[in-house]
Amino acid sequence: MNANSPAENKTKDLAAALMKGDRRALAKAITLVESQRAKDEAEAEALVNLALPQSGRAIRIGLSGAPGVGKSTFIEALGTWLTRQGKRVAVLAVDPSSRRSGGSILGDKTRMVKLAQQPNAFIRPSPAGATLGGVARRTRETMLLVEAAGFDVVLVETVGVGQSETAVADMVDMFVVLVSPGGGDELQGIKRGIMELADLVVVTKADGDLLQAATRAGAEYKAALHLMRPKFAGWTAGIRLVSSAEERGIADVWSDVESFRRLLTSSGAWERQRRDQRVAWLWSELREGLLALVMEDKRTAQELPRIETAVANGEASPVTEAKGLLARWLAKT
Repeated sequence: MNANSPAENKTKDLAAALMKGDRRALAKAITLVESQRAKDEAEAEALVNLALPQSGRAIRIGLSGAPGVGKSTFIEALGTWLTRQGKRVAVLAVDPSSRRSGGSILGDKTRMVKLAQQPNAFIRPSPAGATLGGVARRTRETMLLVEAAGFDVVLVETVGVGQSETAVADMVDMFVVLVSPGGGDELQGIKRGIMELADLVVVTKADGDLLQAATRAGAEYKAALHLMRPKFAGWTAGIRLVSSAEERGIADVWSDVESFRRLLTSSGAWERQRRDQRVAWLWSELREGLLALVMEDKRTAQELPRIETAVANGEASPVTEAKGLLARWLAKT
């Protein structure tokens, strides 16, 4: 992009508008960085670079939990409570995408009607696509953009809990796992790896007939967490019982968030984690970039169907074929 070119000026104008809090500019900027069109790539990259110096001041919270646990209801309750405290809240809600059609539901604004009406809230649903980790392809860039637009709190809702859902922990400051008041059966269904990443566990639906079950589940999770090695010195993941419908326990959750931030900031772990996440982002981009370069080679792309068939039929080793393919690609470059 040439200096002072119309395209560069257009990008600078967009960046300036979103930094002033223009919601339409922010939505347009996110659409740009999420675009998969090659012609948008340079502009999106330039936009992120312009926003980068103004980012990093918000607290980033990842929220994960099995489908039906009440993530959206909890996020709406927490987000609404935070806006009443004067916070500006951005919700990056990732919708599951169909592997067949690529389509997604994108219904978060209809599921969070009350929060969507708050002037200090911004809800952005994005399709997960084929990306693992329960997050969208460009969640990191989107976080930088909403921070540059002046939002204080970024809530990242993941698709659900599973072995591939842990990527969100590499891009947020605090990882919160939401669980239902199902007791022992529910505990067995949660992956140990997810629980080891948790900085806080929230038991949802702790009201009415489910209150006793939620209390028992909380005790079981607390006992399980004590058997796990803490992620950070001085911080043991706690348990909070929450009723999103009655907005009970919401203030306690935020109190835990603030305590967590104070502890990690004072120990230096907050900035160390941010530094590690930026490096993890670099390696993620390198992996995806290298794969894209390999796939752009026509001869390599033509070889793949044959290799896939041989591997699928058990006629060839995946390791050997992958190494051979890469060696042939490197020889051409």
